[in-house]
Amino acid sequence: MAKNHTVATLKQLVADGQKFSMLTAYDASFAQMFSKLGVESLLVGDSLGMVLQGQDSTLPVTLDQMVYHTAAVARGNQGALIVADLPFNSYASVDQCQASAGQLMQAGAHMVKLEGGAWLTDSIVSLSRAGIPSCVHLGLTPQSVNKFGGYKVQGRDEVAAQTMINDAIALVEAGADFVLLECVPTDLARAITDAVPVPVIGIGAGNVTDAQVLVSYDMLGFTQHRLPKFVKNYMAEPNTLAEAVTRYIDEVKSGAFPGPEHAFD
Repeated sequence: MAKNHTVATLKQLVADGQKFSMLTAYDASFAQMFSKLGVESLLVGDSLGMVLQGQDSTLPVTLDQMVYHTAAVARGNQGALIVADLPFNSYASVDQCQASAGQLMQAGAHMVKLEGGAWLTDSIVSLSRAGIPSCVHLGLTPQSVNKFGGYKVQGRDEVAAQTMINDAIALVEAGADFVLLECVPTDLARAITDAVPVPVIGIGAGNVTDAQVLVSYDMLGFTQHRLPKFVKNYMAEPNTLAEAVTRYIDEVKSGAFPGPEHAFD
């Protein structure tokens, strides 16, 4: 049986100077395999809209679908911390956020993830008071793709970078337990990691964060679209699926992944 990972154990892991790995999982079979191999955290991501449903964004994913997939992952999980995405338009108000997060927790999540900046402060306070751990997603937030005008690196200019740092600090002070940074320059990821006293997870944020996450279908070479720069295909060389996942975990912990070729200046 794999070790049980909680918010507290992963915070302690980071405090001890160790990194941890996260992969997306959408069903019981992958959840069981990944967690037994030692992946410390499973993300039930709204990315399922693209990799499972064939959508061109995450926006069509519903709360009911996230509840369904979270429950499936929970049934297969062997000790990983389960983080579930609050999908688009499911947390527009504090009350809606609370209700949506409650459904995901009842389905088996141990933490919810939501995209946005300091405007989420009241919702994070409310979740914390209710005993619901949260991870705030900053940088490239896919649910805002129409606002951004595409999937672009965020925080490259000084004002945007400082705003992201301020948002991270404010949200952690409000009670956020983790921060996730997507598609931000490595220097900015380092500044945010140094600025907040909670684990920072990176995807396209260099190897300076406390943890790494990838969409499992991308890192296993299942998807046919052009992979983002920050993805490494661990099945490019002859590997079994288990060998590929184990190599990913090892490279995250050693800092070998992501390399410079997977990061943004």
